[in-house]
Amino acid sequence: MSEKQKSDSQERLLFFINALLEKKALNPVVLDVKEISAFADWFIICSGASDRQVRAIAAAIQENVKKVGLLPLGVEGESEGKWILLDYADVIVHVFIESIRGFYDLERLWAEAPRMAIPKDATFLASLPKAI
Repeated sequence: MSEKQKSDSQERLLFFINALLEKKALNPVVLDVKEISAFADWFIICSGASDRQVRAIAAAIQENVKKVGLLPLGVEGESEGKWILLDYADVIVHVFIESIRGFYDLERLWAEAPRMAIPKDATFLASLPKAI
C-alpha cells in the first residue's frame, strides 16, 4: 500500500470514528486487521445502550461518511437493531447492543489484531489514536 493510500484509508477511518462518537457510542475499539484479513483493513466495534441507539449510531455513520462520498457495500441487521454491520470494503463497522457484543466477543476472536483505544470521554478526534 502506498503512503497516499495509507493516508486516505486512515482519513476515512477517522470519519467513521467521529461519526460514532457523535452519537455517544459505548466502548469503541478499532482493530487493525489488514495484516491478518484478506477482506478489510479495519474493524470498528462499538455498542449502544438500546436498539434505538444502535440504529442511531449506524445511521449517523452512514450519513456522515456519505458526505465524503462513501457508500456501504452492504448493511445487515438494521431492522433488528441488535447487531448492525456496515461494510465499506476497507472499513467494517460492527454496532452492537452491549449484551450481544459480549456474547460474540469479536475483540477476542481478532485478539492478534493491533488495537486503537478510543479515549472514554472522547467526543471528537482530530487524529487517530496510537495502537496499543
